[in-house]
Amino acid sequence: MAFLQMKSYAGRLLLTVLLGLFLSCESKVTNTSKKEESKDPIAYKIDSILSNMSLEEKIGQTAQRGKSSRVKELPKDLKEAVRKGQIGSFLNIMNKEDAKELQMLAVEESPNKIPLIFARDVIHGFKTIFPIPLGQAASFNPMLVQEGARVAAIEASTSGIRWTFAPMLDISRDPRWGRIAESAGEDPYLTGVMAEAYIKGFQGEDLSSPTSMAACAKHFIGYGAAEGGRDYNTANINENLLHNVYLKPFKIAVNAGSATFMTSFNDLNGVPASANKYILKDILRDEWGFDGFVVSDWNSIIEMINHGFAKDKKEAAEKSINAMLDMEMTSASYQDYLKELIEEGKFSEKKLDVIVRNILRIKFRLGLFHNLYFDSNDTILYDKKHLASAQESAAESTVLLKNINNLLPINSKKKLAIIGPLANAPHEQLGTWTFDGEKEHTITPLKSFQQDGQYTIQYSEGVSYSRDKSTKGFGNAINTAKSSDVILFFAGEEAILSGEAHSRANINLPGVQEELINELHKTGKPIVLVIMAGRPITLGNIIDKVDAVLMAWHPGTMGGPALKNIITGVVSPSGKLPVTWPKEVGQIPIHYNHKNTGRPVIPEEFVHMDSIPIAAWQSSLGNTSHYLDAGFLPQYPFGYGLSYSNFKYSDVRISSANPKIGDTITVKTIITNTGNIKAKETVQLYFRDMVGSLTRPVKELLRFKKVTLEAGASKEVIFNFSTDDVSFYGQDKLWVTEPGDFKLWVSKHSMDEANELEFTLE
Repeated sequence: MAFLQMKSYAGRLLLTVLLGLFLSCESKVTNTSKKEESKDPIAYKIDSILSNMSLEEKIGQTAQRGKSSRVKELPKDLKEAVRKGQIGSFLNIMNKEDAKELQMLAVEESPNKIPLIFARDVIHGFKTIFPIPLGQAASFNPMLVQEGARVAAIEASTSGIRWTFAPMLDISRDPRWGRIAESAGEDPYLTGVMAEAYIKGFQGEDLSSPTSMAACAKHFIGYGAAEGGRDYNTANINENLLHNVYLKPFKIAVNAGSATFMTSFNDLNGVPASANKYILKDILRDEWGFDGFVVSDWNSIIEMINHGFAKDKKEAAEKSINAMLDMEMTSASYQDYLKELIEEGKFSEKKLDVIVRNILRIKFRLGLFHNLYFDSNDTILYDKKHLASAQESAAESTVLLKNINNLLPINSKKKLAIIGPLANAPHEQLGTWTFDGEKEHTITPLKSFQQDGQYTIQYSEGVSYSRDKSTKGFGNAINTAKSSDVILFFAGEEAILSGEAHSRANINLPGVQEELINELHKTGKPIVLVIMAGRPITLGNIIDKVDAVLMAWHPGTMGGPALKNIITGVVSPSGKLPVTWPKEVGQIPIHYNHKNTGRPVIPEEFVHMDSIPIAAWQSSLGNTSHYLDAGFLPQYPFGYGLSYSNFKYSDVRISSANPKIGDTITVKTIITNTGNIKAKETVQLYFRDMVGSLTRPVKELLRFKKVTLEAGASKEVIFNFSTDDVSFYGQDKLWVTEPGDFKLWVSKHSMDEANELEFTLE
């Protein structure tokens, strides 16, 4: 079905004539200088439009509006605003007929026929839902991530959605924060790699293609550093940390061509991001050369009143517009006050033209002026190829954390007890930010085992949902377990417990899940714990009660078949943790790339509080940085993940022990699959700058490669990096690569130090 269907042949003919005249006028303007046109033809088209726009129309381009889902029909005042050219974008218009009508009003009746952009939070899938972004990061497979974003764009564009508010690139070191689920975890390099993959997938090879969506790198910046993991909270990040960690993936997003950026809710070092000229103009525009547009997050401009940064909406508009924030999401401070601010000399129409150019530039790049149709054929939704891709992504995102006595994989001769609130929860399995996902299309683990037919299974949910505090289902679950050989316990948290505004102070399994696991442990049957959650879950109360642990995150539409294949050995797990997994909340924030401190831990000298004698003489117990109760180690380190096979690393070598600044350095190793099944392994390269003019982290991820090996096969893995890749933002506010000693590790995870190399940069 065509996006724009004129009500009559005469209407279509009139539109064609108008477009022809418009393009003809453009041609007359741009033909004045063929040489200049070849440099930037879009600029001349934008100038042509701008020269005919009223001040009200220019302000209109900065406005993003939505329609309440409770309102059945489009309000007359909303349609009139579009007719007058006073709206630039819409979000969450999911009725296709409404989208058609609004776009027709814009391109037929508005003064300059400027099309609208329709936006939506398409975060990890539109209809075919992929694992949550934190799960996809665990795949360490950017090609799969890119493929998932491409599927999302293809499906979403059938509803006219040409702009998504993704990827989220916030560095997340606190799993209490609900939006860690939407991130790629704690590492700037991994997040940057995933950023590029998402952007390429959403935007495709040609942004003007009808199946492409403009990406939106968010949240700029520091949102993931909110105090206490409490959403929307203050972020205090010193300048060196800001540049060396938090800004890195956003710079990669600019280089990858992200069409848009979004500001964050938080204030950064006292200045709200939506009016922070340092990050929006000095860094993003002037230093990085970003030429797309920046949109505020929902109401974040007027929320600066709550921050105490603006006294009213007018002052909020003044501060944001002078920081060159281009578009305002949902709130209307620009619409209400920009004209007045210009008349008072507090902003200028010339600067407003710069902002409007940014917005129109992206509309041209999206092809909206010339491509007036979208394919609304729903048969592309849930395409077999899309479902297969989602299943592969779910499988590679799953992380095997524990496997005592090789309990997994389980053969078909075993009788299985399937228990737990996430075993057959099709809605919860989709995870956060799945407005358009449909549980009717979700295949759960229970359904997958039932459809397989090779396994003898019994099912008892035990508890009906993750927060359930009732024990009335315990008896049936225990009886089911007693008559089985192995218990598959599907635990975790409902989708609503992670995501925006869903921070948790306690990140144990909610409800009575731990109590049920303790009771099942008493049966003596081995337990496979499968976790579906939007964050790492603290397992200290139950980790010794289970024999195997699989972290599936919220795996999406095809999570059931993916997990069944892993549990039964059809696929070997290959996921690696994109975040450090804490033992308990008291260790948070926790991340692998921390500083060493002046008194780093000496493992041999650590004394646990339970080992301290009563009435002991006052001492400092080793004088190192640790907790008396939780110690100094996480439950599982960043980059960790087991396999059903084993891999041997050998012949690790470096191209030069004394490279010079500016050189390219090569590290090679041979990896061998010493097991008896085909499997995948992610080889990780870490480095440490031993001495710097600023203290440096104990380790930083430099490169990684995921390789597939048949049983007994070997492969050479080669990493190349420049000395620029070990640079840092220094005291002089410049990026520097300093000569000196470095260490490298070719590792299975961030705490693996078996394969160490050294070089001295001259």
